[in-house]
Amino acid sequence: MSTAPGTGAGPEDEKKPMEQHINLKVKGQDGNEVFFRIKRSTQLRKLMGAYCDRQSVELNSIAFLFDGRRLRGEQTPDEILKLSKL
Repeated sequence: MSTAPGTGAGPEDEKKPMEQHINLKVKGQDGNEVFFRIKRSTQLRKLMGAYCDRQSVELNSIAFLFDGRRLRGEQTPDEILKLSKL
């Protein structure tokens, strides 16, 4: 049985929801790793807050870094990935 393009049943359509999300790993100084799955357009403050809640630390007491650069809460994974390609 075949499906017509755009019907929502093809393998291309199954990939689209996965492309909207990104899997992120937050690694603490102690080596502990916490994994998150968020939308590429979600501001990182949501992830940062969730991480701090899980680790029982204050948000203003830690810094989040990516490739040595400090992350800001209003940034999104898409923005950071674009910056890292420059």
